[in-house]
Amino acid sequence: MYNDGLVACTDTELIIGRYYFPWGSAKRIPLSAIRGLSWVPLPNGSWRIWGSGDFVHWFNLDSGRPQKKAALMIDLGRRVVPVITPDEPGRLVEELTARGIATGGNFPQGPTGLA
Repeated sequence: MYNDGLVACTDTELIIGRYYFPWGSAKRIPLSAIRGLSWVPLPNGSWRIWGSGDFVHWFNLDSGRPQKKAALMIDLGRRVVPVITPDEPGRLVEELTARGIATGGNFPQGPTGLA
């Protein structure tokens, strides 16, 4: 199980805290609904701490995002793509992979190299 306070993975679902604007309630995604996972490098972090700049990618509220190095995009087969920046992205990728979630693209230095 993975849980960093904003992102949690259980045996059945991925929970994204502070997802919905303006109340910040959590989004619960059944693992069976996740088609795949891909990554985006954030070499200088990202100042997008909540919401969307392009009406496609939705970032949950994470005030620590400017200091993070990678974002994970969750493919649900829908127009809006949840994007998260877990504290330990490599560990979360390993947890999701162990539960049968496909990871698209090459994660740098393997899943543990993201952190």
